[in-house]
Amino acid sequence: MKYRGNAFLPLWFVLIPLALSACTDSKNVELQVKAKKEIERKAAEAAFAATTTAARKAAAFAATTTATRKAAAFAATTSAARKAAPPIKYNAGESPDYAAKCGWPVKCPQPLPGSILPAKRIVAYYGNPFSKKMGALGEFPKDEMLLRLKGEVAKWQAADPATPVQPALHLIAVVAQGAPGKDRKYRMIMPDKIVNQVYGWAKEAGAIMFIDIQTGHDDIRAVLPRFEWILKNPDVHLGIDPEFNLIKSGKKPGKKIGTYDAADINYASGYLKDLVKKYNLPPKVFTVHRFTRNGVTNSKSIILRPEVQIVMHMDGWGAPWLKRDSYKDYVVAEPVQYTGFKLFYHNDTKKKDPLMTPQDVLKLNPKPLYIQYQ
Repeated sequence: MKYRGNAFLPLWFVLIPLALSACTDSKNVELQVKAKKEIERKAAEAAFAATTTAARKAAAFAATTTATRKAAAFAATTSAARKAAPPIKYNAGESPDYAAKCGWPVKCPQPLPGSILPAKRIVAYYGNPFSKKMGALGEFPKDEMLLRLKGEVAKWQAADPATPVQPALHLIAVVAQGAPGKDRKYRMIMPDKIVNQVYGWAKEAGAIMFIDIQTGHDDIRAVLPRFEWILKNPDVHLGIDPEFNLIKSGKKPGKKIGTYDAADINYASGYLKDLVKKYNLPPKVFTVHRFTRNGVTNSKSIILRPEVQIVMHMDGWGAPWLKRDSYKDYVVAEPVQYTGFKLFYHNDTKKKDPLMTPQDVLKLNPKPLYIQYQ
């Protein structure tokens, strides 16, 4: 038994190391496999991460590039559009830049309660019932005249719906004359009866009324107080015509164009201011006709008062281009407060030129707020 044991022992000792060796090799293989898989997994993850990062960078780059390209394309397009777009061409009297350079809009007193301007636009028929040639007010029978005025008001309201239109009758209550008359003043004052008659027409049409004065060789300081009886009404306003103020020159009306100085205009506006306060009236509208450079002198000295709204009114006739030129040179170039524009049914069109439409006139800058038809 002993020998057998001794004989067995060596074999067992041989087998144990072999078994241990086999076990160890098996574990080593397993570890190696795991290590390899781990390496491969990490490599795969690293590769995926790298790929993802590269993709993100590529996407970000692509997005940035696309945005840059779009921005560049937009800039190029905009620049090209700017270069391609021609500058706006304005007719005389229409340029907002020129108006701003001249001082429009004018800094003036805040409108008082009851003021007509600038909330409304006035559209007036001008003339005298004794004359068919002095304007639309006398050219047509009363009913037809009021119907025509209503039609013009509707056109202006359609052309500028945002600005309500106030109809008006503008009566020449003092008419310049070619003959001196008994008092040597070269003017005729309308009887109160005629003034009241036209005032009645205005009320019938829902219109306001203007008393217009052509002094001839008389003084506005002597003539204007003559009309306090009608001007004390809240719906009666004033107009003066420098063309027919010829005291300084001594010329006959119609032979030379007259003038008013700022001092004369300041007197008239001061007189109206006193009426407003005396009779507790809403502000008066005061139109001053002008179509020449010397028609109004020292315009910068004209005083603006809260009780009076001054309209420098372009009174010239002719082709549209000439009327726009006059508006630019004698109204826009010398800002006072508000502006007006006259349209002559016959004189503007006698050389086959078209009568300017409301749309034409509304292109002017500043836009006239007093429109007169003669």
